[in-house]
Amino acid sequence: VSFCGASGRGSPLCGPGIYVCAKCGHELFSSRAKYEHSSPWPAFTETLREDSVAKRKERPGALKVTCGKCGNGLGHEFLNDGPKRGQSRF
Repeated sequence: VSFCGASGRGSPLCGPGIYVCAKCGHELFSSRAKYEHSSPWPAFTETLREDSVAKRKERPGALKVTCGKCGNGLGHEFLNDGPKRGQSRF
């Protein structure tokens, strides 16, 4: 997973802080938006800023997500699959 570097302490997959692009260091997600999910990857409900990522429709219910600065592939945004009704999961 390209964004699993965190500027906080502890494991880059579970530490508090800001999660950044592994390729360019662009800030992507805050640990405040992180939540437990059944997938093995970190799950977030929102990006840090509107320009943190770029998105394009890949298939119904899923958007392809890339770093908003360098275009590095980050995975997907799954629409309506977050911890609360109507939230997305990154």
